[in-house]
Amino acid sequence: MSADELRNAMVERIAVRHQALGLVLPPEIERALRTVPRHLFTGDVPLEGAYGDGSIITVRGEDGLHLSSVSAAWLQAMMLGQAALKPGDRVLEVGSGGYNAALIRELVGPTGSVTTVDIDETVTDRARRCLAEAGYGDVEVMCADAEFEIDPGRRTFDVIIVTVGVPDISPALWTQLADNGRLVIPLRTLGLTRSWVLHRDGPALVSSGHLMCGFVPLRGAGARPGLSIPLREDPSANLWLGEGKGIDGVGDLTGVLDLPRVQARSGVTIGEAQPSDDQDVWLAATVPGFCLLVADQTAIDTDVVRLSWPYGSPACVNGNTLAYRGMPVPVDGRDGVREFVTYAHGPDAEQVAAFLAGQITAWDAAGRPAPCLRVYPAGTSDADLPDGYVLDKRHSRLVISWPTAR
Repeated sequence: MSADELRNAMVERIAVRHQALGLVLPPEIERALRTVPRHLFTGDVPLEGAYGDGSIITVRGEDGLHLSSVSAAWLQAMMLGQAALKPGDRVLEVGSGGYNAALIRELVGPTGSVTTVDIDETVTDRARRCLAEAGYGDVEVMCADAEFEIDPGRRTFDVIIVTVGVPDISPALWTQLADNGRLVIPLRTLGLTRSWVLHRDGPALVSSGHLMCGFVPLRGAGARPGLSIPLREDPSANLWLGEGKGIDGVGDLTGVLDLPRVQARSGVTIGEAQPSDDQDVWLAATVPGFCLLVADQTAIDTDVVRLSWPYGSPACVNGNTLAYRGMPVPVDGRDGVREFVTYAHGPDAEQVAAFLAGQITAWDAAGRPAPCLRVYPAGTSDADLPDGYVLDKRHSRLVISWPTAR
């Protein structure tokens, strides 16, 4: 198949994915996806891979770590939908793969402007070269640390789109965002990454939507490493704490997964195509000792852990006991319907598994609500914060609440 045929097939798959989520792919985004030659931004990847459904690593460090990638096109389409770009918008993109900047340029048109910034000169040189080859030489590409303003005190942007996973919202993002601007940002909260679309509301930034996502982590002055806690002598299973802080009262968990496994059922079911990622945020904010259980596929295949996927399942630690949400189990007589269950290992396994299952039940009883995020500057007093779960970061105070909860 030709590049045009593969590109059009990719767009059709993206449209189907939107429909499965009850969404419609905006026509202006569809047009941009059909226009920009993605294969010019993916290096020597074969055409079929360039127009596949996954992300493509474009720059690796000497240690093999991923430094830059062309994100999955369906995710880029979703985030561009969050940004609600229109002709004439001034846009700042943080993280320079090149392809997304070209899509943005198509959406804002000749009366708009696109500035893309990355901390790595190798990445920006590559982005600049690819954009010029694809016919988007008017996109401004800058090598800088986006933790700081790119042009201090002189420029603001109608939309800021961040395409790296960030642990916090820096003051520079506040000051560079126009009064009626929109910030789309993959923010890490308690290990979970969600792309939030945020608007100014008085002293706060307030969310109007979010989606589950994953990105290469931010580098530079704003980087904040998480904390990994090993559960076995080998690296096959670990706990991940995205804030880089330990859990109060945690004991030595090495070998805990080798202890007898206890199961607790929640009574909460889910259909085959029914989303449930908001449950993760609910558990993060309501479960003491929350963390994520990360395991490799071997640990899953050998039944060391019973997870739906290896990249992070909600878990909690109580002393020397670990509990986690496991792979949902089929419900007899109901095709495609599964029930959420929890598993636990340790001296208090039955109690902790039941508690975690109970929080899943509570999420269901509350109407499976979607979270709302409010972001306030660090130093905002407790008295000036609304009700909700408060998470303190270096630059900001996050408040997560559920306005639609029963």
